Amino acid sequence: MTIPASGNLGEIWVYLSTSPLLGLTMTLLAYQGAVFVNQRCKAHPLANPVLIAVIALVGVLSVTGTAYVVYFEGAQFVHFLLGPATVALAIPLYAQLERLKQLLGPLLLALVGGSLVAAISAVLVGWALGGSDATLLSLAPKSATTPIAMGIAERLGGLPSLTAVLVILTGILGAVGAGGLFTLMKIDDPAVRGFAIGLASHGIGTARAFQVSEQAGAFAALAMGLNGLATALLLPLILPPLLRFLGSH
Repeated sequence: MTIPASGNLGEIWVYLSTSPLLGLTMTLLAYQGAVFVNQRCKAHPLANPVLIAVIALVGVLSVTGTAYVVYFEGAQFVHFLLGPATVALAIPLYAQLERLKQLLGPLLLALVGGSLVAAISAVLVGWALGGSDATLLSLAPKSATTPIAMGIAERLGGLPSLTAVLVILTGILGAVGAGGLFTLMKIDDPAVRGFAIGLASHGIGTARAFQVSEQAGAFAALAMGLNGLATALLLPLILPPLLRFLGSH
């Protein structure tokens, strides 16, 4: 296939949309532009790069009528790199090993409590608003990282696609609002801040924590990984009796 010589933007877009690299290029350009905007806004939480990039990509796909499946053919390369990137987060955590030993007990308590509260509160809010069983099961793992949350939702009978959206929204809300909440609660310890935002807001929150400090980012990465494991273990145990108690089934 040759590029249309007419210069018609519509024809050029049709040509480009047949290339799997389109999604990758769009993703990288959108995020780089979002980072530029974030820097111009002096890293203000509301100028979250992920939020800006998502809005930009949704806008482009909607205007051009490009199907998500077509876009993801190229964007899946970025998706593949999430695994190695997550493993690499162990490097800054190793540098905080001594602090981790000091806080091990409180962190484990916070992990269990935070994981349960995140899931149960989401289910209760969804139930109060009249959500269906599938919606409640999709809401429960929204504080776990996306691959784990989608797998849990599918196993429990929820909707993985809905869970993915909820996970992204949770991460963005946490990244935008956590800093102000910590300040309001007078929580200054970067390790505590990082662990809390990583537990509640997974990868997006962790990225925000690294913007604040390496220590906050390291503990956020730890919380993200442990919360994925805790969520996978706890939800199958607590959700069925909780839904029966609520009379959802």
